[in-house]
Amino acid sequence: MASLTVENYLKTIYQIINGQDGRPATTGQVSSALGVAPGTVTSMLKTLDAAQLAAHRPYEGVVLLPAGEALALRVLRRHRLLELFLMRTLDMTWDEVHDEAEHMEHAVSDLLVERMDAFLGRPDVDPHGDPIPRTDGRLREEPPTRTLAECGQGETFTLARVLDQSPEFLRYLTEMGLTLGVAGTVAENPHGAGVMLIHVDQRPIAMSLETAASLAVSAES
Repeated sequence: MASLTVENYLKTIYQIINGQDGRPATTGQVSSALGVAPGTVTSMLKTLDAAQLAAHRPYEGVVLLPAGEALALRVLRRHRLLELFLMRTLDMTWDEVHDEAEHMEHAVSDLLVERMDAFLGRPDVDPHGDPIPRTDGRLREEPPTRTLAECGQGETFTLARVLDQSPEFLRYLTEMGLTLGVAGTVAENPHGAGVMLIHVDQRPIAMSLETAASLAVSAES
């Protein structure tokens, strides 16, 4: 059985690689994400390499091998189901569930995870729109999305995923009424202005393009 530390490293490496179109994760990226010294990361990457969970090449980065990716997806499945379970059953908010799920994801049994999945109705995504791996590790085919910042004037959109999941950002979205599944329209997105205007429930909301770039939406003209 993999240790908590190994699971955290594999999950983190998977998320970094998945967020940059499959490019290897660098030591610096893993160090920053986990808040540990680069030397500690290098040592662990050698351990993962020796265990055939990952392939680490100095100066090139690290990629997961099939066994490592399967374990990373297993941990993500636990984490994302826990987030959704806590939100739906205990009325926790989407900015609260991440840290709690982090504490619990290494302790829950496969049986409990399966029961939670069934209880929740076999959901496809967690509270932030991230896909929940299935029991066999497969991910559902995600519908095409783009960032809200890429949408032009007059386009309608539905918020499908939040890319910045820091508690502060999620609380800001809640205050703005921007929750998962909410629909809106782009009123203005002037080139070079750095700010766009959207309408949600007939309310105007101005936001920076930096903020809009952290929101993945399904959109149509």
